[in-house]
Amino acid sequence: MSRIAVIATSSREEGVRKSLQLLEEELDMEGKRVLVKPNFNTADPVPGSTHNDTLQALLRELKQRGASGLVIGERSGPPLPTEEVMKKKGVFHLAEEEGAEILNFDRLQEKDFFHFREEGLHWKDGFLLPRAVREAEAIVSTCCLKTHAFGGVFTLALKLAVGMVPKRGFDFMSELHGSPHMRKMIAEINLAFDPQVTVLDGIEAFVDGGPATGKRKRGDLFLAGSDRVALDAVGVAALKRLGSNPQIMETPIFEQEQIACAAGLGLGAASPREIELVPAEDEKSRALAAALRSILDLG
Repeated sequence: MSRIAVIATSSREEGVRKSLQLLEEELDMEGKRVLVKPNFNTADPVPGSTHNDTLQALLRELKQRGASGLVIGERSGPPLPTEEVMKKKGVFHLAEEEGAEILNFDRLQEKDFFHFREEGLHWKDGFLLPRAVREAEAIVSTCCLKTHAFGGVFTLALKLAVGMVPKRGFDFMSELHGSPHMRKMIAEINLAFDPQVTVLDGIEAFVDGGPATGKRKRGDLFLAGSDRVALDAVGVAALKRLGSNPQIMETPIFEQEQIACAAGLGLGAASPREIELVPAEDEKSRALAAALRSILDLG
């Protein structure tokens, strides 16, 4: 069973703290250098990008769990380069305050990447990922709750991996966005690494549009888990609960192409029966988990 933490909250500090507490048995950060992957595709306000409060709370919780070093690693998309996105969001100051390093994937040389190839991929010749991802002693990701208007349908835990594939000086993003197999290719990137946990900030959500701007609704929830497929399935259930676009509302959760492909690759849960929702010990969280369970089971 894949355990997904469910917290009803409007506080990001509480959401992060309770997410990790509920998954305590699955976390091992003691003495490890941790690579933290946020969602800084752009500098747009949450859920266009990771809220600084979420990132800061996550860094502090990891330090409390004995992490020996923290590295924030990211590559942004258009229109701004990664460094400008981070400057605009104040991430350099935040990192300095929390004693974390910044690893700008845009600044890496070709020697700093490894080439992931595997038979049967929809990528022409595999793809590159930073060596820092493969060499990290632990990887922790944090994503937002939102739809994706440019072919992805939704951008949650699985799609967060796209920000590890290099853009500047390479054609991988043109290949991805020009392919009819985009959603399968998104899932395939996740074969190359295994985060210890991913935390989803769903206090605010895009239920249409995205990834930078879109139709907003309050979600007032946090989700977390080590299984990216299960987390995305519960995230899509959360979008259905809020009322989203036809691609979300009219497609059964495990028939969504990102999820179906990732499950087929063995990356996580293959059905709702393999997902256990673990709510925080309060009435609102238990009610939220029950609502999401019902949506998951209906598909």
